[in-house]
Amino acid sequence: MYLHRIPEILWSHEGSKVTCLLCPHYCVIPEGKTGKCRTRINKEGVLYSLAYGNPCSVAIDPIEKKPLYHFLPGSQVLSIATAGCNFRCLNCQNWTISQASPENIDHYDLSPGQIINMALRHKTPSIAFTYTEPTVFYEYMFDIAVKAHEKGLKTIMVSNGYINSGPLEALCPYIDAANIDLKCFDDKMYRRLTGGKLQPVLDSLLTLQKAGVWTEITHLVIPGMTDNPVWFESMCRWLVDNGFASAPLHISRFFPAYKLAHLPPTPVEKVMKEKEIAEKCGLKFVYPGNI
Repeated sequence: MYLHRIPEILWSHEGSKVTCLLCPHYCVIPEGKTGKCRTRINKEGVLYSLAYGNPCSVAIDPIEKKPLYHFLPGSQVLSIATAGCNFRCLNCQNWTISQASPENIDHYDLSPGQIINMALRHKTPSIAFTYTEPTVFYEYMFDIAVKAHEKGLKTIMVSNGYINSGPLEALCPYIDAANIDLKCFDDKMYRRLTGGKLQPVLDSLLTLQKAGVWTEITHLVIPGMTDNPVWFESMCRWLVDNGFASAPLHISRFFPAYKLAHLPPTPVEKVMKEKEIAEKCGLKFVYPGNI
């Protein structure tokens, strides 16, 4: 497994331990251990990435699958992912790779340049960092995105938005579009469902907006967990009040998965009711999904 040294702007020393500064978890990592994402390891007081150059998934998708409906519609996108994630979503559909270390998953050996050449060869106008959480392979994503722009390719980040503002601001000049997963509008439920907090996700949305990155938002309606209409209306009003009225909102139907396999699928009527609420709040482009 190749170890890629992480720039010191993204970590700090605490004796033999290091603190990762990439995301709001601020993991304090002992020697030989990884952070919550399983991709960033402390080796002799230096932080390295286990997720550089080793995607576990490479595919060509319709861009609408990301989902992005207002960015290069009708086009194909080269999608890549590595193992690992900084969330622990109870409903994760890709848990076999998101909840694993790159060390324990079969993978390809592909440099950023090879990814660019693959996109050019298959004539996909964009590259998406998707399937798992691209924040955890930040350095790999960053280098691919820079090279992509040099070759006239667009880049897309499909993310949970759980990244600190500094790293995100540095990345934004090389990201053309993003889809951010906004789980719900209650911090207690956010922590229960994902292991993360709500506010950093909202901060990321505002950072992307300020940087001019085209942003679409996905909200998964999980029965008994994220389907609270009061929370949903509050979320929609926050989006409108903060300049996202024209940002497409994808309201997605839940199907049983991972640690929530005991729950029923979301009733279609619930998704359509939330669509009505979103439109009444002033959101202009609301799309039901997984129906």
